[in-house]
Formats: sequence, structure tokens, C-alpha cells
Amino acid sequence: MTSDNRSEPNVTLGDVSGSTFAIGSHAHAETRYGTAAPRSEETAQLLAAIRELRADLGRTRSSGGTAELDAALADTEDEITRTGSAGADRLGRLRGFLADANALTTVLTSAATLAGLLGR
Repeated sequence: MTSDNRSEPNVTLGDVSGSTFAIGSHAHAETRYGTAAPRSEETAQLLAAIRELRADLGRTRSSGGTAELDAALADTEDEITRTGSAGADRLGRLRGFLADANALTTVLTSAATLAGLLGR
């Protein structure tokens, strides 16, 4: 190693969120921006209810059940955001969590709203 800093490359990266870059003599970078997956009005309502319940869960005392419910909600939110809908298995899983959290659905309006939307 040499004490001459000029012989070593120096790269500084700032905030690169939303950016595309490549480093190196043969580097190649491509940027592809897509649009959100289209979703029906019913799915949009479901997504809004999921987000509202997740926000409400963040204001409650966490337990094993609420953590599992939040994880299932996060997975469903992600799937809807990526694909425009949620699969029947995932929605069934949410129904099960909400049935198990019956006390939660009577306390949180958002949980009751989501349970009603899933019951369609």
C-alpha cells in the first residue's frame, strides 16, 4: 500500500434513492420505471382498510397475535401494491387472523371495516 492517495480511486456516494448508477470501467446501468399495478375499486378499498388497520395496530400494545396479523397485513399490502390484487389464499389467511382477533375487531373500527370487506 502506498501513502500516495492519488493512486487509489476515491468514490463518494451521497443520497442515491431513486437513482441509477454504475461504477467501474465496464459497468452498465439501466433504469426502468413502471406504473403501479391497476386495481379495482374493491381492491382499492381493501388496501385502504389494510393500511388503516396497520396504522391502528401500531397504536396498540403488541402481542404475538397482533404481530402475526400485522405481518399478514404487510404481506397482503405488498402483494396488492405489486400485482393489483391479493390471492384467495392470502385473503383467507387474513380472515382467519381477524376471526382469531375477535376482541380486536370489536375495539378497532378499522379491523371491523376490513373484516366486512373480506366477507364480501
